[in-house]
Amino acid sequence: MFRRSKSEAPAAEPGEVSLTKEGGKGRPTPTRKQAEAAARERNRPPRNRKEQMKRQRQVRSDSSAKIRAGMKAGEEKYLLPRDKGPVRRFIRDLVDSRFSFAELVIPIMFVALFVPALTIPLFLVLIIDLVILRFKVRKQLAARFPGEPYKGTTFYAVTRSMQLRFMRLPKPQRRIGEQLPDDYR
Repeated sequence: MFRRSKSEAPAAEPGEVSLTKEGGKGRPTPTRKQAEAAARERNRPPRNRKEQMKRQRQVRSDSSAKIRAGMKAGEEKYLLPRDKGPVRRFIRDLVDSRFSFAELVIPIMFVALFVPALTIPLFLVLIIDLVILRFKVRKQLAARFPGEPYKGTTFYAVTRSMQLRFMRLPKPQRRIGEQLPDDYR
């Protein structure tokens, strides 16, 4: 009775802020009847086994995609137990921030299969690089995490450094040569 029609939006005077919303969500708000019908449809039990399997696959793929994205981003709650914790995060960052000859050796080994004289020198350079990495990791861990157990840290660092950079999971968060933060707790 005393309402304005939708076509009569109040005009904002100069210097006054308009209260009407521009943009929006791009679709109308569903009515209660529509929302309840959609909820009933979602909660309706499947009619046959084929439909049930289709729903289960959809739910699994949605949740696994979310987990995979979280793992790639390095979110702590989605990481595997071997990757969790500040010590492991530090090791990942340390390995990712340094140039590792081990990354290059893997592809070069395929060439070395046809040139056997390259195999032993490449293997020696790989071993030297990994030993240097081990000492660097141990030294940094002793300085940054005194009193923490170091069990498995060398193996974790070595296996991460031997993976090609684009294949590492969680994805590298540091560029080569980038400074590491002082605090990891």
